[in-house]
Amino acid sequence: MSETQAAPGTVYLVGAGPGNPELLTVRARRLLDSADVVMHDSLVHDDLLGSVPESTRLVDVGKRPENGERTTQEEIHDLLVEAANEPASVVRLKCGDPTVFARGGEEAEALAEAGVDCEIVPGVTSAIAAPGVAGIPVTHREHASALTVVTGHEDPTKPESALDWEALAETVAAGGTLSILMGVGKLPENMAALRAAGLDPETPVAMIERATYEDETVVTGTVGTIVDRAERADISPPAVTLVGDVVEVREAIDACVQSLGRQLVTTGQYSQIEGD
Repeated sequence: MSETQAAPGTVYLVGAGPGNPELLTVRARRLLDSADVVMHDSLVHDDLLGSVPESTRLVDVGKRPENGERTTQEEIHDLLVEAANEPASVVRLKCGDPTVFARGGEEAEALAEAGVDCEIVPGVTSAIAAPGVAGIPVTHREHASALTVVTGHEDPTKPESALDWEALAETVAAGGTLSILMGVGKLPENMAALRAAGLDPETPVAMIERATYEDETVVTGTVGTIVDRAERADISPPAVTLVGDVVEVREAIDACVQSLGRQLVTTGQYSQIEGD
């Protein structure tokens, strides 16, 4: 069997990238073309799912909090082990990178415990790709020498939060960049936590919704204004929130990056809502 083909009895934890199918890695593409089973998240692009061979069994194991439908993580573990033991070659397809807030580590542990071979295939994480295609570099010699990626889904007011908002605010104030994933629903609380931790309300913020899709939307503002602007723009998941001075770089390269964005998306549509 070719080393680029998916091997029976093996589970491949594959990153699908930030959205657009053209941002898939070569390794991921080859594995999708030869897999027996593909178990995918709900946010994986329809065009990508439609590109796999007709003989491939597609299994939707996504979670849809808006309507209560979900496949539990334990069920996903069981499905992966069961399929691998058929034996089948299984691609577990996740948005972004499988190890960045995608539970790839948990699934790898479950597979190891069950004695199932697995391989982790990195993907382009939206934490970096979303701001990048919107013209915002997450690091820049004149603006940011550090990048912190956090989940925005956690409640910042809970007593035992795993996030140190004071430390995050200090990092941004010192010139770092904060990339927040899955933070649309908690945006008001997250921005309030940063302000309470001492971050200047004038610190630049951008939100990139559905990065690399045909309906990609970019909203810019500040820690003090982004909540109102995101609400007016009706920003909804999936979206990445970027906090830090690097957001201002977008103004200098705006025209160039918009052209690149139009090449990346399917229909050439690109919308943006800038700060006042």
